[in-house]
Formats: sequence, structure tokens, C-alpha cells
Amino acid sequence: MAEAKKLKVTLVKSVIGTKQSHRDCVRGLGLRRMNHTVEVEDTPAVRGMINKVYYLVKCEA
Repeated sequence: MAEAKKLKVTLVKSVIGTKQSHRDCVRGLGLRRMNHTVEVEDTPAVRGMINKVYYLVKCEA
């Protein structure tokens, strides 16, 4: 089986003052602090989380 595609996600804006559900999405993506970057698998669930907090994160293929 081919290797799963990965996305690089970086937290570029603080979660202070955002909705709790948005903070949970950021945490669920594995992001802990500002300018923290993680590699996540490109799945529909992850895409949905990124779309929900699009204004807080930067995403690269």
C-alpha cells in the first residue's frame, strides 16, 4: 500500500479568546504552542479540523 499523504500544519495565531471547540480542534491536531508545526495524515477528518480553525493555522502539502 502507498504511504499516506501528509500535511504540515502550523499554529500561527493564538487560541486565546477563541471558542472552546476551536481550541479542542487545535489540540486534536497536536498543536501545543504558537509556531509549533506538526505533520498529520491527509484524511477527511483532519481536513475538517483544519477547515474549522483555518484562521488560526497555516497548512502546507
